[in-house]
Amino acid sequence: MNDGVNGVALAVFIIFFLAVTVMGFLAARWRKAENEHSLDEWGLGGRSFGTWVTWFLLGGDLYTAYTFVAVPAAIYAAGAAGFFAVPYTILVYPLIFTFLPRLWSVSHKHGYVTTSDFVRGRFGSKGLSLAVAVTGILATMPYIALQLVGIQAVLDVMGVGGGENTNWFVKDLPLLIAFGVLAAYTYSSGLRAPALIAFVKDTLIYIVIAVAIIYIPIKLGGFDDVFGAASEKYTAAKAGGLVPLEAGQWTYATLALGSALALFMYPHSITATLSSRSREVIRRNTTILPLYSLMLGLLALLGFMAIAAGVKVTNPQLAIPQLFEDMFPDWFAGVAFAAIGIGALVPAAIMSIAAANLFTRNIYKDFIKPDATPAQETKVSKLVSLLVKVGALVFVLTMDKTVAINFQLLGGIWILQTFPALVGGLFTRWFHRWALLAGWAVGMIYGTVAAYGVASPTQKHFGGSAKEIPGIGEIGYIGLTAFVLNLVVTVVLTFVLKALKAPDGVDETSPEDYTADAGDPGVEVELPPATASTTH
Repeated sequence: MNDGVNGVALAVFIIFFLAVTVMGFLAARWRKAENEHSLDEWGLGGRSFGTWVTWFLLGGDLYTAYTFVAVPAAIYAAGAAGFFAVPYTILVYPLIFTFLPRLWSVSHKHGYVTTSDFVRGRFGSKGLSLAVAVTGILATMPYIALQLVGIQAVLDVMGVGGGENTNWFVKDLPLLIAFGVLAAYTYSSGLRAPALIAFVKDTLIYIVIAVAIIYIPIKLGGFDDVFGAASEKYTAAKAGGLVPLEAGQWTYATLALGSALALFMYPHSITATLSSRSREVIRRNTTILPLYSLMLGLLALLGFMAIAAGVKVTNPQLAIPQLFEDMFPDWFAGVAFAAIGIGALVPAAIMSIAAANLFTRNIYKDFIKPDATPAQETKVSKLVSLLVKVGALVFVLTMDKTVAINFQLLGGIWILQTFPALVGGLFTRWFHRWALLAGWAVGMIYGTVAAYGVASPTQKHFGGSAKEIPGIGEIGYIGLTAFVLNLVVTVVLTFVLKALKAPDGVDETSPEDYTADAGDPGVEVELPPATASTTH
């Protein structure tokens, strides 16, 4: 790693950063609405995005700076087990093809902004809606923090901020500036800012990966040498060579399946989805989003290249930025660093908006101020989006980076427990609301306790997301085990509660709502009475 600042790379990085900053503020005028004082406009971009805008937005949302850094870093450190991210992003698209169009339709029909809005409307339960909202906020916070970790990794490799003995304010000043800019244009432009910036972010990432997958192997002597060096390292470390060890195959499979089930439970995934202008846009996107999985597979190979290039770092998260620093000309290293940095800004903005929408609609409006006007909702959501980003920044600056990573893993365990209420509710009203709440609680408690008991070389607790599966004896993903327990409790209690004739909540949806499209006759967004008024 260079001791000084890479001036050329830093200059290129700053140019791109300034460009997207300007775009972020100009986005407020992009498709400007007559009434900006509503969550539909600030938090969902007016529900107006077409196929390609949605594709770039979802890609920018799901394939983050942390993905860019962490997936090849996992392969660099742990071997082929790190490839689990590739099959899970392949599994997820047929899955979401079945339920996202239904969620879009019913949300458009009833003016739902969040998943918790749908759960409340479907099951007539503010308690279940609150559980889904709190889970979404808790799971999103460490995810935002990891985007800032991605930016920090790039800044460290460029030599910005000084060494470990530098005054903390000077060391973290670049990150504070990046955070301030992100907070400002998100507050000003809402979802339109990341939607516009996503075009730049995804284009840069595709260019960097295309160049890296050709240029770096040529410099290293070809892919034979790359795979040979990686195999030697893993064999020497008894890590199974280029395939996972048999003992780790259950972990690999359950982690891939559980991650696929969880991905579109995250609030930011749904926020990007509901910003689309039609049901058909969602269906088309589930067929073209796998292009990002192809990119992810190529990206993962960078982990092998870092080994072959002799990259030596104490923190694996720095392996890929350091690879770019070592192998690329300074100017193109700056382009690569800009791709990672901008790749952090887009999802961080969407995540903060999604978390803020959950708080505003499902905590503030449902429990604090039921008569809140659209303008008041928007104002609260803007302020909460700032607080969420401040919380993530404090998390990054005050805690060890491995803690942030492991809490994000815990967030994945938590968010998966909302699957029965959300996806189950899209296809059936059979589940009882109290059973869903009990199943959620069991899954959350088991998942948290099990993760607390996992140790790592650097942590006594929350050291990973895999543990022995009860009754099977194999090591598997804790989130999937918790999900199975959640589902069992939900099904059993539903039978019991229905036998006892426990009262169901009122379902405000109808069967035709789940297949409605924006162009269908008579389909208009229905707002609750308290939000139907306009302010001037």
